[in-house]
Order: sequence, then C-alpha cells, then structure tokens
Amino acid sequence: QVQLVESGGGFVQPGGSLRLSCAASGIISSINDMGWYRQAPGKERELVAVMATYGITNYADSVKGRFTISRGNAKNTVYLQMNSLKPEDTAVYYCRVWVGTMDYWGKGTLVTVSS
Repeated sequence: QVQLVESGGGFVQPGGSLRLSCAASGIISSINDMGWYRQAPGKERELVAVMATYGITNYADSVKGRFTISRGNAKNTVYLQMNSLKPEDTAVYYCRVWVGTMDYWGKGTLVTVSS
C-alpha cells in the first residue's frame, strides 16, 4: 500500500507561481512513474505531467513551457513547479504514482488562479 500526501496548493493571481509537492510513503521501493493530474469544475480529470523513473517526462500541451515536473533525490517525492499561471489552470491537482501494476492517487490540492 502507498499513501500520498500533496501540498502547496492555494490562491494565486494570474502570472504567479506555485510549487506542488507530493510525498509517498508505504511500499515505495518499487515506485515507477510519478505524475500530476488535475480536474477543473465540470470537467474530466486530465494529465498535467508525468515523470518516469528514468527521467523521461510528458506534459499536457496546455502547460508546456510553464510547468516543470521533478522528483526528489529519494525518488519518493514528486514536485510540480507551476509558473505563469492562468485562470484556466484552476483545478484540484492530484498526485498519481505507479507501483508495479498498481496505481495510487492522492486526495488532491486545490489551486485557484484569479485576480
């Protein structure tokens, strides 16, 4: 079993920045990919960014050049640096990790971008 705790969400004005963190605990020795998804009000959950254990990254087109995913040295933490935030980035952001054939989700952290 893997537990995920996200942090770093909040309220920010357009053009601002936030850094999300997700820490995994439990059976973490076999964590493979780690990523971030988001769900805006009235919309389906969507991929934001994913990083594989060997460092390959994949970003949604809407965040390329503005968001950066990274993993901590201990490999059980994943970060999402979000710059140049836009109102359309407003959503609940979820951490997701893959362990073998299983995947686990965090409870989410709310990001609100508004003037």
